[in-house]
Amino acid sequence: MNVPLFPLNAVLCPGGKLPLRVFEPRYLDMIKNCLKSDSGFVVVLLKSDSPESFGLPFYEQGTLAKIVDFDAGSDGVLHIIAEGRRAIRIVNADLAEDGLWRAEVSEVGYPEEVAQNVPVPDKYEELRQVLKALVQHPSVNDLNLMIDFEDSQQVGFRLTELLPLENPQKQYLFELDDPIYRLQKISDQLAELSS
Repeated sequence: MNVPLFPLNAVLCPGGKLPLRVFEPRYLDMIKNCLKSDSGFVVVLLKSDSPESFGLPFYEQGTLAKIVDFDAGSDGVLHIIAEGRRAIRIVNADLAEDGLWRAEVSEVGYPEEVAQNVPVPDKYEELRQVLKALVQHPSVNDLNLMIDFEDSQQVGFRLTELLPLENPQKQYLFELDDPIYRLQKISDQLAELSS
């Protein structure tokens, strides 16, 4: 599958929603084409400008997203909400003449036991409560997220997106294929934040 890439300073996980302000011509064209063909684009996290950031300017795992809402602002900026559908890995990426990245991608295959709903263990009840508090924030509440608070994958992904963590930490959590291990690492991060 060949899809356009939207490199951002944000991590979007499957099932999440990301409000975006689009104003660059290349991305306005991309959004127009996606809406016309009812197709998606891939949200990928930009790498920092650290010396070890060789190769692609973004991480190789991202999320295929669909536009679920849009509004043209009076300022010429297009406001969209992108919803994460599934995790993908970039196989091969190319930069087009118009500055838009396109890539051959493959779907990230999670282990079979993760593909099903894995319940949140009782020892992570605090994480569930933290997420319930986060989704009450007006900017998050406006996204109308549908969250199964019993599903460890959904709880982990939403916390990954919403907690005030550095983007490389969020990317690390997103790329983990074990939802229980992700919850453990999030719990560790929260302990660090509160100390």
